[in-house]
Amino acid sequence: MEKFKQVAIVGGTHGNEFTGAYLIKKFENFPELVKRPSFETRVILANPQAFQANRRYLHKDLNRCFSLEDLNNSLGSSHEQDRARFINKVLGPKGNPQVDFIMDLHSTTANMGLSIVLLDDNPFNIKLASYLTSIQTTVKIYSWIEPEKESCFLNSICDKGFGIEVGPIPQGILQASLFQKTEELIHTILDYLDKYNQGEISQVNHSVSIYQHLKVVDYPKNENGEIEGMIHPQLQGRDYEELKPGDPMFITFDGKTIYYEEESSVYPVFINEAAYYEKGIAMCFTKKKQVSG
Repeated sequence: MEKFKQVAIVGGTHGNEFTGAYLIKKFENFPELVKRPSFETRVILANPQAFQANRRYLHKDLNRCFSLEDLNNSLGSSHEQDRARFINKVLGPKGNPQVDFIMDLHSTTANMGLSIVLLDDNPFNIKLASYLTSIQTTVKIYSWIEPEKESCFLNSICDKGFGIEVGPIPQGILQASLFQKTEELIHTILDYLDKYNQGEISQVNHSVSIYQHLKVVDYPKNENGEIEGMIHPQLQGRDYEELKPGDPMFITFDGKTIYYEEESSVYPVFINEAAYYEKGIAMCFTKKKQVSG
């Protein structure tokens, strides 16, 4: 059994997502909180300058800068591309990392609750995520894996680990209850890794629900690319809930309802995420499936 020797906790990948950034600050001040007997825990504030500016990023979304092409290209660099290469040097290199597990802490304005975001279907990730749902039933597992596409998220440096999304919470603020729930989840993960190293994890399989990414959906727009409508009130806040054919999705500024018209039900996530307006994403469609974890 290969043991975990180095574990990384990253926060502030987006500078205005304060939950993760201030948890990193807390762990820097009180390192004993994340210390475990069987491995070293490293904490990193990913984008300090964006954090100080209370902005998601300065020039480019840092969590989209971890493709091999970006990491290996030193020409025309932005602040975030430089920062990505630094993080890749400290934790990576991508594909052959120095660390064995990465937690990347995020928050969202969408009603995602406590979400595990898988970027790699490594069996260990599935087992750990399954364990987390078994002890905290409100935890959801979102698999943002696109098989034909290289992931450019920070977590793609290492095949073990995942992102943690918590919400809903506005950008640039702290909310004590979500802060505490996120910290509790981090400690549960660290304890699991420590017990795994010591051979104390039982190999019990059980079925777990995973929401598998299908595609992103944009807002209704006119020929000039301007938004012409909003998330329908009946859909707002219903992340991870079934959207059936004929259900309302959007309402236009002139009061017209746009309905979901595909043949099969889907489960939208990241509904009306503030940071995704610039990306042309109103929500992500997923399908719900059962996996042995």
